[in-house]
Parts: sequence; structure tokens; C-alpha cells
Amino acid sequence: MASVKQFQVTFDCAEPERVARFWCEVLGYVVPPPPEGFATWGDFDRSLPPERQGSAFVCIDPSGVGPRLYFQRVPEGKVVKNRVHLDVRVGTGLVGEERLATLEAECARLVALGAVRVQLLSADEDNESCIAMQDVEGNEFCLD
Repeated sequence: MASVKQFQVTFDCAEPERVARFWCEVLGYVVPPPPEGFATWGDFDRSLPPERQGSAFVCIDPSGVGPRLYFQRVPEGKVVKNRVHLDVRVGTGLVGEERLATLEAECARLVALGAVRVQLLSADEDNESCIAMQDVEGNEFCLD
């Protein structure tokens, strides 16, 4: 039985490039080079039939460790909470005030990029604090 070696995370969205570029900034990901024969992704996009232009975008971890992120345009808008979300791990190993300060600093950076702060989830007996947020199209994620 074969085991999975790679996976990608796919986002349904209205504006794939906008959402992809937001996540590049959040995670330190990059846009990969355009396909062979094209100087830019814009050139590639213009080569597609009109109905497919702007329909998808990709970003990758420059170290090759993290999963590829794929963003695809869908006709329907987001109407309910995500069933799966990303946890952006910025406070790993930190506790108390040091953790909160780190989370708040990253939250401020992401809000400046267009994210929305939803709620601080305070530490309890089982979990450290985290901040629930939304990306530029309302997809939930946590600063953890």
C-alpha cells in the first residue's frame, strides 16, 4: 500500500490571485515561475480562453517543505464556517504574556495585509491562547 508523500491545500475563492498573494505574505511563500514559454503569469493567463482567465493561482513554500497552496475561482460565495482551516504557528513554545505579545504582533501585521481579527481565544487548562482570524475573503484561520 502506497503512502501519500505530498499534498496541496486548495482554497475556493472569488479572486484567486488576490487570496494567493495574501497567503504568500502570511506564510513567506512565493509564486512559482510561470510555465515554460511565458515570461510572466499574466502572459500565461492571457493565453487561456477568456472563461479560464484569472481562474486559478498557486503559491509554494520556497524551501519545498510546506504544501503547495492552490486557489481556484468558484461561482458561489462563502456562506458558512470552514470545515478545515489553517493554524499559522507563530507562538509555538511560548506561554503567557510572551505568547500573547507574539500573537498580537503577528495579528497586527496580518490585519495590515487585509485579514480580519475575529476573537482572542484565551488559554485554559488544555490549550494556550490563540487568535481566530479571517483572510481577505473571509476564510477562517488561527494564529496559534
